[in-house]
Amino acid sequence: MHPLPVILIKIHKDLEIPAKNKPATDEQILELLRSDRSFDQGFRVLMHTYKERLYWHIRRMVLVHEDADDVLQNTFIKIYRGVLQFEGKSKLYTWLYRIATNEAITFLQNRSRHQSSSIDDSAAVLQNRLKADSWFDGDALQLQLQEAMAQLPDKQRQVFNLRYYDEMPYEEMAHLLDTSVGALKASFHHAVKKIEHFFREADHV
Repeated sequence: MHPLPVILIKIHKDLEIPAKNKPATDEQILELLRSDRSFDQGFRVLMHTYKERLYWHIRRMVLVHEDADDVLQNTFIKIYRGVLQFEGKSKLYTWLYRIATNEAITFLQNRSRHQSSSIDDSAAVLQNRLKADSWFDGDALQLQLQEAMAQLPDKQRQVFNLRYYDEMPYEEMAHLLDTSVGALKASFHHAVKKIEHFFREADHV
């Protein structure tokens, strides 16, 4: 087992690889990872290739940059420790995506367990954190959508993200979240209705 590299301490500031370099293919990344001599190089290339996509996937689930950054770091620690067990039965990004999703879900579950306030109070806290988040660079409409999503229960927000943004099939989502397709469809339906209601109310303010 390779020791955890220093680059995992602040991953969002690292890996300034020249833009002229073409994106590495999964085959090239895996070839580097399979050799002890090039393992660390391979992991740096993997991070450079996928960290932005994984960050935004996580960010849409946990909403706030600081939380997303923490979850992303934990995700890459899990990847670093387990990447040699990747068997290639799926695309590399699919495997990375599942780890990131599970880490985000674990974070949300832990946050829910430690919250003693009501859902409404928690949503208000999230909305205030979103507005104060200096890393948010979207327009007013995007911020409004994020505020609407902050009012959703964690499970509905997870399902909405996976279905709306990632267009994940319900069958794959059911396997990932260990629940039924029917329950997922109901959660997505309720999430959409609540978001629509939020926008209607905002239009009348």
